[in-house]
Amino acid sequence: MSTLAESDITLDDVRRQLARHAWRIRRFALRMGEVQGQGYIGQALGLADVLAVAWCHALHIDPANPEWEGRDRFLLSHGHYAIALYAALIEAGVIPEAELDTYGADDSRLPMSGMATYTPGMEMSGGSLGQGLSIGVGMALALRHKGSNAFVYNSMSDGELDEGATWEAALSAAHHQLSNLIVLVDINQQQADGPSQKVMGFEPLADKWQAFGWHVQRINGNDIADVKSAFDRARALRMPVPRVILLDTLMGKGVSFLETREKNHFIRVEAHEWQQAIAELDQAWEAYQ
Repeated sequence: MSTLAESDITLDDVRRQLARHAWRIRRFALRMGEVQGQGYIGQALGLADVLAVAWCHALHIDPANPEWEGRDRFLLSHGHYAIALYAALIEAGVIPEAELDTYGADDSRLPMSGMATYTPGMEMSGGSLGQGLSIGVGMALALRHKGSNAFVYNSMSDGELDEGATWEAALSAAHHQLSNLIVLVDINQQQADGPSQKVMGFEPLADKWQAFGWHVQRINGNDIADVKSAFDRARALRMPVPRVILLDTLMGKGVSFLETREKNHFIRVEAHEWQQAIAELDQAWEAYQ
């Protein structure tokens, strides 16, 4: 079941609600980052709009029962984005907000890298990159054999486009006509070793996915209206093909002094800057309303 009902509200209302969810996801991520003084904050801020649409609009879930058999599955292939997913799970009501301050602590359900055995709503342990899409193909096949209407979403980074296993899985998904598989590629143009395009060039990316037999959309991943429309189109498509949404995002989105950092793959923030970042988000949200 979706966490956001649209039946009695206008499209503008839906977008405003989704923007509020994205603002709160960014706030939660910053608050967790402050606990450790560092983390993959740039990715969390950049992907917040996508996660807001996923967890507060598109996904069919039951927050009170994260293992409900009829749920859509959301795979966090890029496990180092865990802080972003935790923020979304808190906003969706899967994890209590009270656990936020335990981020990265001993015995916490919110470890710094995604671990399915620890965290409600975490479908896979994301260690080495490039594994999520292969797992997603297997899950989508299994759900189809069960006669399930559930979708499998695989969220991955542009760095995973360097992995051969990603493209093998893409071929398999098209071969098996997995119309219940939706891939989300975060194109933030940064990897640990440098700019993604310089590490391993992947353009023209939309043409590549289309040549592999996928339905492709490429959008601004920080435009909440575009993201919602892309998710809706991917679910509604009546074609026997897997779907991919290529999302151009900005690392550190919403916090000006993080957006402009040359290297923000893993961010260390000075103690006084965390509250400065949250204040900037809050000011932007007040202006938006």
